[in-house]
Amino acid sequence: MSREMRQMATTFDGERTAGSAPDAARRRGRARKPKKDVSGSRRLAAILLSPTLLVLALVVGYPVIAGFRESLFTKGQALDADGFVIEGERFVGLDNYTAIFSGDRADAFWNAFGNTTFFTFTTVILETVIGVCMALIMHWAFRGRGLVRASVLVPWAIPTAISGLLWRWIFQADGAFNAMIRHQVLWTADGFESKLAVIIAEVWKTSPFIGLLVLAGLQLIPRDVYEAARVDGASAVQQFWRITLPLVKPALLVAVLFRMLDVLRMFDLPAVLIGVNKRSVETLTMISWFEANNLRYGSAAAYATVLFLYIAVISYLFVKLLGADIIGEAREVHRGKKKKGRRRA
Repeated sequence: MSREMRQMATTFDGERTAGSAPDAARRRGRARKPKKDVSGSRRLAAILLSPTLLVLALVVGYPVIAGFRESLFTKGQALDADGFVIEGERFVGLDNYTAIFSGDRADAFWNAFGNTTFFTFTTVILETVIGVCMALIMHWAFRGRGLVRASVLVPWAIPTAISGLLWRWIFQADGAFNAMIRHQVLWTADGFESKLAVIIAEVWKTSPFIGLLVLAGLQLIPRDVYEAARVDGASAVQQFWRITLPLVKPALLVAVLFRMLDVLRMFDLPAVLIGVNKRSVETLTMISWFEANNLRYGSAAAYATVLFLYIAVISYLFVKLLGADIIGEAREVHRGKKKKGRRRA
């Protein structure tokens, strides 16, 4: 190789080396940009969510703390150690809670707890089955489908108090229900029949809610999936269990969770339909209202706190056991995006 060619090669290598330094710096800058973007997006998300979090703290957080604080006190007259009468608010610690679980109010609490749990599981199971059937019927393409969808909304649109009065008239001793079954049953008395009356009225009113949410999930399923299943020879039952139910599961779980939270706080329907202070239909919300109505605010707050914890535990178990952990799935997706970004960098 001649001297001139060597000089040209050396000059070319030097230029390439000199040019590679800025390229390396640019690559480092590109690799560092995602971190700045992520921190900036987190800061922006925190700023945008701060008003909502502040409202939730005022609307939800403060009442919960205030209710727990109220459950540690009691109001009324009592005698101190010296025999003097004490009036007003007194700190009693966990005495309200011990009275609920093992004191003079334990029998009423466990009865209300059993009624609440019984109503929750029976009504939600029946509503889920009926709601899914409603959604499948409304999803079919037939003449008059719009009228059917509008009529399904009627029970859900009626206020609960009006619905309770309606069903109270139906379940009277000389009402329409006894005339239909041709048997005299005291549905609104204090007995197991009153539980059945509450379940029937609750299922009639709230099954359309689950049906509408499941219908929204059904409309998102592509028709190509069903066509491919028919080509493979899948029957209608197999299509439902292997295609429809798995794909509609997110919407169904949300509907069931909302209904469970609603039934655990049931008050107005049994109070209007059967009446208050009826042992067969008394729920935790009703017994808390009864205590507050008799100016026993500490005991009422204790009942409300126990109900709050019960709802929180049921919701947590429901989310974890049935796989509705939406936040966890979002985190996994975010982690996957991060790993892909690092590999590209």
